[in-house]
Amino acid sequence: MIGALLFRKALRYIITLLIMVALVFFVSHLMPGSPLKNILGEETYFRMLSQDPQALEELNEEYGLNRPLTEQFIIYLSSLVNADLGYSYKYNQPISELILFRLKWTLLLLSPSMILGALFGICFGALAGWKHGSGLDSAVTSFLLFIYSMPHYWLAMLFVLVFAFHLDLFPLSGICSASSQGLERLWDILVHMVLPVSVLTILNISYNTLIMRGSVLQVLGEGFVLTARAKGLSERDVLFRHVLKNSLLPLVTVIALDFGFMVSGALLVEIVFSWGGMGTLVYDAVLARDYPLLHGSFLVIAVCVLAANFMADVIYAVLDPRIRVGDAA
Repeated sequence: MIGALLFRKALRYIITLLIMVALVFFVSHLMPGSPLKNILGEETYFRMLSQDPQALEELNEEYGLNRPLTEQFIIYLSSLVNADLGYSYKYNQPISELILFRLKWTLLLLSPSMILGALFGICFGALAGWKHGSGLDSAVTSFLLFIYSMPHYWLAMLFVLVFAFHLDLFPLSGICSASSQGLERLWDILVHMVLPVSVLTILNISYNTLIMRGSVLQVLGEGFVLTARAKGLSERDVLFRHVLKNSLLPLVTVIALDFGFMVSGALLVEIVFSWGGMGTLVYDAVLARDYPLLHGSFLVIAVCVLAANFMADVIYAVLDPRIRVGDAA
C-alpha cells in the first residue's frame, strides 16, 4: 500500500516539476533585453546594432537566440535528459559547476536556521498554545506575528543597519575576508554567517511558533486530553505525553514547506548580505539575462523544494496510518 502511495505522489511531483520547468523557461524569456548586451558590453552592443547588425544576427544564431521559443525549449529539454545544464553566458563556465559551488553556501545558511527555527518554534508555540489567552500568549503571538509579516529583505537590511553599520559588531557583507586562511578562515566564515543566519532563524521561528500554537490549541480540544485530565494526570504529563506528541505531526509537513519558503527568503537575504550563494547567482543571472544559468538555478531550487516536500509526505504517511487509508480510498 505504501509503495503504491509513494508512486502516485512521485508521479505528481514529476508532473509539477515539468510544469515548473516550462514556466521558468517561457517566463524568463519575457524579460526585456538581450543576453548579448551583457556578453559584449553595452557600448559594443549598440555600436554593432547600428553599424554591423549582420554580425549581431550571426551571434544570435550562434547562441540559438533567434530560434522560436518552442524549438529552444525542446533543445533545452533534450539537454536536461542528458543531464546537461549548459554553459553560462556571463561566467563562461558549466552551469552545474557554478551551482554546486554556490549551493553549498546557501545550504550553509539554511541548515542551522531550519534546525534552530524548528526547535525554538516548537518550544515557543507549545508554550503559547498551552497558556492560550494569557498575557504571555498575547505578547508572544503578537510579537512573532509582527516579525512574520516583515519581508525577508527588510529585516535583513535592518540587521545590517543596526548590528553591522551602527554598532559595528559584525561584517557588513561577504562570506569571509580574502586574507584569512585555515582556522582563521573558518572563524571568519562563522562570524560572517551570524547576521544572515539570525535573520532566517527569526523568521523561521515566527512561522513555526504560530503553526505549533494552532496545532496545540486543536489538540487541547480532543477527547483524549480530557480523558487524561480526568484520570488525574498532572498538567505536565498531559502536555508532554499527550499534547506535544500529537501536535508535532503537522509540523513535519510545515518544516518541509518551510524549506521552500526559506529557500526563496534566503535568496533575498543573500543579496542584502552579498553572500555568494544561490541568491546572488540568480540575481546576477537575471541582470545578465543569462537564460541557461537562470533555468539551471531555478531547476535545482525546485528539485530541492519538491524533494523536501516528498520526504515530508513519506514521513507523514509512515507516522499517520489515516493518510494511507485516505489515499487508498
